[in-house]
Amino acid sequence: MNMSRNPGFKSAVVCAMLGFTAVSANAQSAPAVPQGTWSMAAQTTTERREVGAVAANGKIYVVGGEALGRQDSPLLQEFDPATGHWRDLAPMPKGASHVGADAMNGKIYVAGGFTADVHKNPLDQFLEYDIAANRWRELAPLSMPLGSVGLAAVGGRIHAIGGRKADGTTVATHEIYDPATNKWTAAAPLPVARDHLGILVVDGRIHVFGGRTASPAENVGLHDAYDAGTNTWRTLAPLPTPRSSGAAALYRGLILYYGGECKDPAKRVTFDEFEAYDPKTDGWKTLAKPPAGLHAQGGAATGNAAYFIGGTEGCGGDKPSKAVYSFRLP
Repeated sequence: MNMSRNPGFKSAVVCAMLGFTAVSANAQSAPAVPQGTWSMAAQTTTERREVGAVAANGKIYVVGGEALGRQDSPLLQEFDPATGHWRDLAPMPKGASHVGADAMNGKIYVAGGFTADVHKNPLDQFLEYDIAANRWRELAPLSMPLGSVGLAAVGGRIHAIGGRKADGTTVATHEIYDPATNKWTAAAPLPVARDHLGILVVDGRIHVFGGRTASPAENVGLHDAYDAGTNTWRTLAPLPTPRSSGAAALYRGLILYYGGECKDPAKRVTFDEFEAYDPKTDGWKTLAKPPAGLHAQGGAATGNAAYFIGGTEGCGGDKPSKAVYSFRLP
């Protein structure tokens, strides 16, 4: 066959030599290849799940959770991505799992949490950890005991949003803490009450996405953003895969959301979806498939990677993980 007289065949040969498949101009475009790469960055020193995780000063701090045979571990550890090493720090004054956590001005703030299995005995505690001094102090408590409350630092203040009460009901409560006065004030409530939610701050706005209104069977894909300047919420593009108890990280201006509970309750399978939200386009996209389905892991980004720490490979308390997975975009 004369290749010069058959441009389609010639194109196919050239494409094969370059290592990809030729597609006819009339053929349907192939789906985009998911972006990014995963690797095992390290392992935790102990199995941990239902933790809080924040990034500060190039390190990642993992606080509380279910660990060391306790439902209310006070464990605080520092992970150094540059070396893969862990360091134990001063423990929380009172341990808890499902805590809300965020960092601001060299301090780590921790709110609420459960102290017994299956979302029982929440706390109203609100704590501040001074990274430089390795010291905790108790601050004005939340207005009620809550577990799985979302915490976000923006504009020099701390916002506590949503959560689950002692009687098991979810709340839409939104309170703002002012470090200058050590007081909480009420703010516009979350549009729909939920807990086990994802929460991150992007460009001064608080994004709340996913979560559950009751059990994992009531997972939602809701995505709301709060503007502190106007004390108002607005609805944004929903999370494509409704889920709760996943791990979120802000990485290169994107909101990353990994995993969640529970994709297949009968088989006790967790979500392995990994989706990213771009605030500039108000759109979500799917990124590279993670190494395992997880829920109850911690997530934070620093340097050139996002890190996801611990968690559980199955629903509930099944198959705890000691993995520290890292994700990078090109």
